[in-house]
Amino acid sequence: MSEEYKAQQGGGDAADMMGLGGEGLAQKAKDPKAAIRKLLAYLAPHKVAISIAMISAVLSTAFAVIGPRLLGRVTTALVDGLLAHIFGTGLLTNFSYMLTIITWLIVLYIISAACNFAQEILMARVSMKVTYKLRAEISEKMHRLPINYYDTHAQGEVLSRVTNDVDTISQTLNQNLTQLISAVTTLVGVLVMMLTISPLMTGAAILVIPPSMLIMMVVLKKSYVYFGTQQEALGAVSGVVEETYSGHNIVCSYNGEEDALEKFRKHDKTLRAASWKAQFMTNIVEPIFTFVGNLGYVLVCVLGGWLVVQRAITIGDVQAFVQYIQTFTQPLGELGAASNMMQGTIAAAERVFEFLDEEEEIPETEKSAFVVDSTGAPIIPQGRVSFQNVRFGYDPEKIIINDFSAEIEPGQTVAIVGPTGAGKTTVVKLLMRFYELNGGKILIDGIDATDFTRNELRSIFGMVLQDTWIYNATIMDNIRYGSPDATDEEVIAAAKAAYCHKFIKSLPGGYQMMLNEEASNISAGQKQLFTIARVILKNPAILILDEATSSIDTRTEILIQKTMRELMKGRTSFVIAHRLSTIRNADIILVMKDGDIIEKGSHDELIAEQGFYADLYNSQFTEGVVEEEEAQAAS
Repeated sequence: MSEEYKAQQGGGDAADMMGLGGEGLAQKAKDPKAAIRKLLAYLAPHKVAISIAMISAVLSTAFAVIGPRLLGRVTTALVDGLLAHIFGTGLLTNFSYMLTIITWLIVLYIISAACNFAQEILMARVSMKVTYKLRAEISEKMHRLPINYYDTHAQGEVLSRVTNDVDTISQTLNQNLTQLISAVTTLVGVLVMMLTISPLMTGAAILVIPPSMLIMMVVLKKSYVYFGTQQEALGAVSGVVEETYSGHNIVCSYNGEEDALEKFRKHDKTLRAASWKAQFMTNIVEPIFTFVGNLGYVLVCVLGGWLVVQRAITIGDVQAFVQYIQTFTQPLGELGAASNMMQGTIAAAERVFEFLDEEEEIPETEKSAFVVDSTGAPIIPQGRVSFQNVRFGYDPEKIIINDFSAEIEPGQTVAIVGPTGAGKTTVVKLLMRFYELNGGKILIDGIDATDFTRNELRSIFGMVLQDTWIYNATIMDNIRYGSPDATDEEVIAAAKAAYCHKFIKSLPGGYQMMLNEEASNISAGQKQLFTIARVILKNPAILILDEATSSIDTRTEILIQKTMRELMKGRTSFVIAHRLSTIRNADIILVMKDGDIIEKGSHDELIAEQGFYADLYNSQFTEGVVEEEEAQAAS
């Protein structure tokens, strides 16, 4: 992040950037209906598989519901046979009849299990395909978002949407969706079966539904807010953990462990409170439904006993009805729990779709601006760069580059100098089109930079920044990054030119040594040498060097400067340096202050003018002499 941007936006931890923190975290979802519509759109291509899964769930439940009624007939046959034997009025039991019913029960339960297995497999496939598509779209979206988005959002918060939120959606599609279908089917099926046994007893059982529905409505209203808060808090915690882990060495160096722990505890406390409330609301539903159901169970048992005495129904019917009343309350609890989980899913989906709906970079031009030769191959740009009245601000209301104009001829070395916050690095970012201009133009060989595709434009440049970037791969792959077709020999040649071949050979595994994500298993200077070798390998038309040798020792820097001078021959080069002694040979020095060019010329010309640049240069020179004298005196 540039100094200019930090100056405008101010500090803040991961959670603060998202408007999170402490008690102010809880917030209601913005548009749950829109999130549901978008999620249904992702499910639409799988409607055949989902329909089959739902039919399978219905059949599985329906076959299972018939079981208690058949078992009731077995019970009735046993009781009738026993009574007949006691009173001497008939055979003990009709075993042939019972065997037939039991056989049908086994068949029905096998079919029910097969249907259940089929719906589980189908929904698992649909769930994985939908979540795969969501993660793929999020990954693609990340590459289309403007740099400004990453400047204003914590990495952990973005990561939470890719992992936690998508996992929540996956779990619901895989489990809760069919659970809802099964619960509804069970409820309807059991109600039908109970009506066939006794409408009077069914009416008594239905008395438990109104209080159950009232409880569900209250719980759902509360739980949605808590689940949304939980997902937001989880993103905040992820951001704090990522931030602390990536800067662990700095945290330890400044004894900031306790502050880091306090920050984590603060957000973890918010997550714990939100998660407790969300899970409490989820888990309280089923026990309450069970309690209400048990009241209905007692009522049905008393009423059933009276009906048996009145010979209105058989004892087997009572046994079946008791099983049904137990089954009847179970789907009510499942509906409540599944509905609660759906609230968490909607909150997660809303966060995912909110990310996917973020404003993207200005769309690419469809027509290539590259000039081609007779064979159709792009002609390498000459490197003429023109800044014409460029205006820019990270916040459009706070312009920091006011009226930047400069003409750079092909092959010239341009040094950009100035105090911190003057706009030096920002100019380079605008050149690479990391940000869009608020006014003016940047031309490459007379062609507006916006007429190139971003890939075309950035292929012209090679960058070596003060902040190095190394990824989890071998040293060979890290140097080859940006030039994937380069051979091993070319990579080694570039490493030799960057004076890192010798120490690479001394490392375990040499060029095949794996670097971790933070590249903490090599020094800062070695990382910078790798990035220099990377740009040497790319062999770009225009070079951008932003404090490229800031982490390298003096002796190696002299060697690198020599290599850089060879590399810069015939190429337009932009050099940003705070040590002014390193850019004395630049063709043009642009002196920036407060976003404007206040002086322009060669080193000798600017020194002769005795202006701002001369003051900067002399102050560095004087500081160097004083430091040297103090060192000598101390020795």
